Amino acid sequence: MTSGLAVLLSVLLFVLTACSGAGASPSPSAAPSVAPTTASSGSAAPSAKPVELTIYGAASLKGALAAAKAAYETAHPGATVTLSTGSSAALETQIEQGAPADAFLSADTTNPKKLVDAGLADGAAVTFAGNKLTVIVPTANPADITSPKDLAGSGVKVIVAGDEVPITKYATELVDNLANEAGYPADFAAKYIANIASKEEDVKSVVAKIEIGEGDAGIVYVTDAKASIKVTTVDVPPSANVRAAYAGVVVKASKNAAAAKAFLDWFAGPDGQAILSSFGFLPSS
Repeated sequence: MTSGLAVLLSVLLFVLTACSGAGASPSPSAAPSVAPTTASSGSAAPSAKPVELTIYGAASLKGALAAAKAAYETAHPGATVTLSTGSSAALETQIEQGAPADAFLSADTTNPKKLVDAGLADGAAVTFAGNKLTVIVPTANPADITSPKDLAGSGVKVIVAGDEVPITKYATELVDNLANEAGYPADFAAKYIANIASKEEDVKSVVAKIEIGEGDAGIVYVTDAKASIKVTTVDVPPSANVRAAYAGVVVKASKNAAAAKAFLDWFAGPDGQAILSSFGFLPSS
């Protein structure tokens, strides 16, 4: 009897222990850990690859290029644009001599073509803007110039750029056209040349001379006249005016040719055209 009771108590104790274990909650350490969900490397936004571009540009593009640099760098994170502006002819010569430019933006089509013909350009030249010419005088206009015809007047000091600078070639064409206009003297071109007082390195230097009164007049781009508050313009007859064409190329020696081409395409495209237009440039065609 006593042994039977002992067995029964042992069975009851076993059952109670088993039930207690089944109903207990697992300890926190027993719970499986779950790693936080993260985006896979394939879906992460790629970081922009840093690229540095050196752009050589015509002096007349200085303001527009500064605005383009800011806009391009904002739209293309990682891109850094360095600008160097001056006479298109001088810049082209520097590139021929190995200057480290990635792209060249000229105030004509002649200088980019030189690089293409010499095998120093990566691809064809791209025309991206146009311009027109005007006559500027100091705001006080001491020589009392009221017409382009007055550029041939006795004692008038005309400021021009160097012979190879695009503005000079356009201005020479304009002067020849004016010489054929009604009311202009037959020797207008000769008298204009005789009145040249100095030759500057680029069109911005011509404007600077007129601004400080060291010259009575000069022929410059409409955009350069618009950018100055210290000069007044004298209208040129539309029938005689000359349309300047601006073109650019990617330099073959560029270490970032693909990025340079992307910049040139952008500058010649809608975004660049909007900036150029705000500075008074004309469409490329």
